[in-house]
Order: sequence, then structure tokens, then C-alpha cells
Amino acid sequence: MLWSRGIAVAALTAIATLSGLTLTHAQQKETARIAFLGPLTGGNSATGLGGRNSARLAVDSRNADPDRRYDYELVPLDDECLPNVGIQAATRAATDRSVVAGVTHFCSAVAIATVDVYNRFELPVVVWGAILPAITHGNDYPEVHRVNGSMLDESKVLVEFLTGLGYKRWAVIHDTTDYGTGYLAILREKLAGSDVEILSTFGVAADQQDFSAELLRVKEIDPQIVVFAGLTPLGVRVRSQMDRLGVRSQFAGISGIMSVSYHDALGSLSEGTISVHNSAPLETLPGGQMFVDEYAKAGFAEPPEPYGPYAFVATNLIIEAIEEVGANREAVRDWLNTVENRNSIAGPITFDEHGHNSVASTKYVAQDGRWVRWEDSLYAAGERMLSGR
Repeated sequence: MLWSRGIAVAALTAIATLSGLTLTHAQQKETARIAFLGPLTGGNSATGLGGRNSARLAVDSRNADPDRRYDYELVPLDDECLPNVGIQAATRAATDRSVVAGVTHFCSAVAIATVDVYNRFELPVVVWGAILPAITHGNDYPEVHRVNGSMLDESKVLVEFLTGLGYKRWAVIHDTTDYGTGYLAILREKLAGSDVEILSTFGVAADQQDFSAELLRVKEIDPQIVVFAGLTPLGVRVRSQMDRLGVRSQFAGISGIMSVSYHDALGSLSEGTISVHNSAPLETLPGGQMFVDEYAKAGFAEPPEPYGPYAFVATNLIIEAIEEVGANREAVRDWLNTVENRNSIAGPITFDEHGHNSVASTKYVAQDGRWVRWEDSLYAAGERMLSGR
């Protein structure tokens, strides 16, 4: 059917050209532009590029549909995972009135810094990767939504998992951005009343290179586990220096470290790292295999990374809104605010009164250079052992 239609369009075009005519304006579609914001350069670019590619896949898939109301154009903007750069990129997108909506941010420090911009310029956005709760819960901005889960979703699972494994003596290393300090506060809250003792906490800069002082102190207090709250580049440096300084405690992090590049950078040192992510393995999601197949077929140079499916979901939600209510910011915002039990490749999406979609988190462990669901791992089977137990 699609092949026959393509031939018909080509024939009509040829006839019009031969007769000196052009296709009528009625056959052309209005273009709706959607901004994508994420770290396309720098230490977190692997995740950003995977997200951008996933958003582009959603746009290209809809543009291949002959029955669509609009043509769609993705406008990628690099936030570099830096709040000041992110504000500039957000302002650029929000002040461009041809941009209908945005698929925004992996880095929480950037996402929280930009929400005021989106509200001020009334640009509806859907966050695809940032997990700081305050992005949605810290304001009443009707423009701001999030399809992935938050730290609240992840921390509950991580605390229950680690305490269930018998880890009672913790050290916490966190970056000093809103991301890391926010997670430390949530950890303290979740651990209140438990028999876990946080022996010490260490705040480190996101661009810090040397951790000798912090890690020698960790070695001295000898916790069973080091829980890390930060992103992949910082996590790689901390984990590699733990090995160099002889810190043998178990290492665990939240979803900020869950990227392919974590394994690429650390090699065998990534083995046994524990993490949680607000998504089940991609192949187990309702449309996961379809996404995997279509992503591979598109021939992108970079993998989608764990948050890529959420960028795909966020972009598709915006496209569905535009198809239903038109390329109008206010109408798209209002449509998004009514999303309830909407099907997606990651499962049903429902935005609560804060614009947040809660997601059940999944436990993972690094095994043989990839992230494996805990229940499917050799560690859960007792064939490999974690440290610190």
C-alpha cells in the first residue's frame, strides 16, 4: 500500500514538473518544530546523544506516516550538563516561537535551573532523564512534565535492596550539585529508623579529578559499601581511584552512572557495581523490542543508552498532542496535563498534579561489561560475590 502510494506521488510530481506546474500548497504540511535539550558534548554526551537519536527516531517515524497532520522537525540543543549553558539553550528554544514544545534534559542540575524559563515563555516540556524530584514537585508550573521516574522512586528500591543484602555500614560520596545533595537528603530520610549507620559523607565537585583525601578517609573508616550519588564521569573517577588506593568496599550508585560508557571507561573495574534505574530492561518493556529493532535499523552511530527510550516516549507524547490539538503551545500544554494511562513503549504514562509520571525502579548489577537485572544475574544466583559482605 505504502509502496503504491509512493509511486503515485512520484508520478504526480513528474507530471507537474513536465507541465511547468508545481504541487499545490494544499499538498504541503505545516512544520511543527520540537526542541531536544541534553548533553551533546562533554563527559555525559553518550547519554545525551542516545537521547537525541531516540527523539529523532520518533520524529522520523511520524514523518514516514502519510496520514500525519504535520511535518516534524527536531531542533537539538546542547546543554553540556552545565546549568548556565542549559539556561541559554532553554532560552533559545523558548523564545523561538516556531518551537512548539521541548524534550528536555538528562542532568538534574540543568533541568532544575531551566524550569523558570519554560514557565516564563510558556513552552511545554517533557523531561526525559533528569530525576531530581524538585523539577516537577518543587513548583506548580503547568508547562513542566516528566516521563521517567525520580529519585524518590529509585531511592526506595535502592535502600530496601542494600539493607536486604546486609549492608549496614555506609559511606556516601555525592556531587555538590542539586542532584547529589538532593539524593543525600532523600537517603537520610529513607534510612531514618533503620539499623544502617552512615559513617561519613563526602561532598565532591562534579569536575573534581583527585579524591585521595576522601578515599583515604573512606579506607580508614572501612564501610561495607560506598554509595555514590553523581553522574558517570565522576563515578568512573571515584571507582578507579578506589581501586588504586586499595578501598575494597562495595560500590553502588543511582541511575546517573548507568551508561554504556561506565563499562567502556572502567573495563573490568565496573564488575559488580550495583545500581537502580527507573526502567526495566529494554527488551522487557511493552514496545522495547520494536524500539531496539527500529533504532538499529536507523543506523545511529551511538547506542540509545538506558534513558533513550524515555526520550522516544517524551517526543511521541508531544507529537500525539500536536496531532490532536494542533501546533499551539497552550493547547499542547493543556493536553499534556490531561495525560492518563497513555500507552507507550515504556508502559502507561500518567502525569500527576505535578506533571510527574511515577515509574517502578529496577535493581541492576554490572556483569561482564553490561548492566544486568539483579534477578537475572550470576550474583543473585550465588555464582559471583559482591564485596563488603
